[in-house]
Amino acid sequence: MGREGSRQSGVDKGRARARLYARLGRRRRPRAGGIVRGGIGRFGASRPWATLRMERGAKEKNHQLYKPYTNGIIAKDPTSLEEEIKEIRRSGSSKALDNTPEFELSDIFYFCRKGMETIMDDEVTKRFSAEELESWNLLSRTNYNFQYISLRLTVLWGLGVLIRYCFLLPLRIALAFTGISLLVVGTTVVGYLPNGRFKEFLSKHVHLMCYRICVRALTAIITYHDRENRPRNGGICVANHTSPIDVIILASDGYYAMVGQVHGGLMGVIQRAMVKACPHVWFERSEVKDRHLVAKRLTEHVQDKSKLPILIFPEGTCINNTSVMMFKKGSFEIGATVYPVAIKYDPQFGDAFWNSSKYGMVTYLLRMMTSWAIVCSVWYLPPMTRETDEDAVQFANRVKSAIARQGGLVDLLWDGGLKREKVKDTFKEEQQKLYSKMIVGNHEDRSRS
Repeated sequence: MGREGSRQSGVDKGRARARLYARLGRRRRPRAGGIVRGGIGRFGASRPWATLRMERGAKEKNHQLYKPYTNGIIAKDPTSLEEEIKEIRRSGSSKALDNTPEFELSDIFYFCRKGMETIMDDEVTKRFSAEELESWNLLSRTNYNFQYISLRLTVLWGLGVLIRYCFLLPLRIALAFTGISLLVVGTTVVGYLPNGRFKEFLSKHVHLMCYRICVRALTAIITYHDRENRPRNGGICVANHTSPIDVIILASDGYYAMVGQVHGGLMGVIQRAMVKACPHVWFERSEVKDRHLVAKRLTEHVQDKSKLPILIFPEGTCINNTSVMMFKKGSFEIGATVYPVAIKYDPQFGDAFWNSSKYGMVTYLLRMMTSWAIVCSVWYLPPMTRETDEDAVQFANRVKSAIARQGGLVDLLWDGGLKREKVKDTFKEEQQKLYSKMIVGNHEDRSRS
C-alpha cells in the first residue's frame, strides 16, 4: 500500500506540475538524455531557443512576429478563368453558364479578387528578396525581429561577430586574394604554351585549383550528387541561378567554358587571362543583343566535340533560391545535349542570394565572407535532348521543371526580367482575350444553334 500510495502521490505531483507549467506558458523540462534548447527530447522536436524567446517576448508585448511566406499566404487553386467565373455565377444564381447573358455584373468580382490576391501575395516580386528564416542563426541581417532578448543571447551574438569579423574574415580575404592571383598568373602562363593535351591538362588543373581555393574563401560546404551525370564535351550545362558564386560552386567540380559579357576592371583582367588558357565565349557589349550572333557562336562551340561544355544560367538573373523562373530559349535552340544541374542553398548558415538592385558586388562579397558558411547541394541530372515534336520553349520548360523538381523549388512561368522591367502589355491583353473569347464564343455557339 505504501508503494502504491507514494506512486499515486508522485503522479498527482507530476500532473500538478504540468498544469503549473501550462499556466506559466512553459514547456515541461525533459529528463536526462534530452536536449532542452533547440534540440530533441522526450517530447519531440523543438524550435531553437532564441526563436522561442523572441516569440514569447512578442506574445507578452502583444506584438505580431514577422512570418516569412515562401510558398504564399493565399491558398490558390489552379483553375481556369472560365471555371472560376462559372463558380461565381452559380453562387449568385441557379442558372448554368450557358443559359446566362453574355456579361454579368458578378464577373467583376473575379478580376477584383485576382487583383487583390496579386497585391497581397505577388508570386514574382518576393522571389527577388532574401528568403527570411523562421529560426534565427545569430546573423542580425537574417531576422527582422532581431532585438535585445536576453543578456546571454546578446553575449553569444557578440562572440559570433568577433569570430566572423576578426578571425574568419581576414582568413577568407587572404584565401580569395590567393585564389584570384593564382588564377590570373596561372592562366596567363598556360596561355603561352602551344595547343595540345599538355596545355589542356595544365589549364584544367589550374582552374580547378584556383576555384577550390575561392570556395574555401567562402567556407563553402558542398554536397555533389550523381556525379556520373556531370556535363561532357560538346554539351551545354544549364542550372538555376541564385548568386554569382554559382559559377565557382560548379567550376570547383568540373571544367567548363564560360559564356558572358566582356567587363572592365578586375573582372576584365580575369576574363582576358582565362581566355588565353581556355576557349571561353566572351561577347562585347554591342554583340550581346544580337541573338543570331550569340546563337552562331554557341553553335560553333558545341559542334566541336573536343571543346568544353558551356555553362549557362538561362534565367538571366539571380532568384532567391525558392523558385525557378522562365528559361530563355536561346540556349535550347542550337540542338546540343543539355545537362541540367539543380543548385539548392541552405540559408541557415548564410544566404547566398545576391539582390543586385540593393547591394553592389563588393558589399555582397563582404556579406558572404562574414556569414557562418555557405552550405549547398548540387544535383547532376541525366542529360536531356530536344524531341522531334518539341520546340525550344517546350524543351526549356521541360528542363526547368526537372531542375525545380529535383531541387525542391517552385516552378514559375514568369520571366526573371520583371525584376527590372514592367509587365508587358501582351500579358494583360492575353487575359482580356481569354475573357472575350469566353463571352463571344458562347454567343457564336448559340447563334449557330
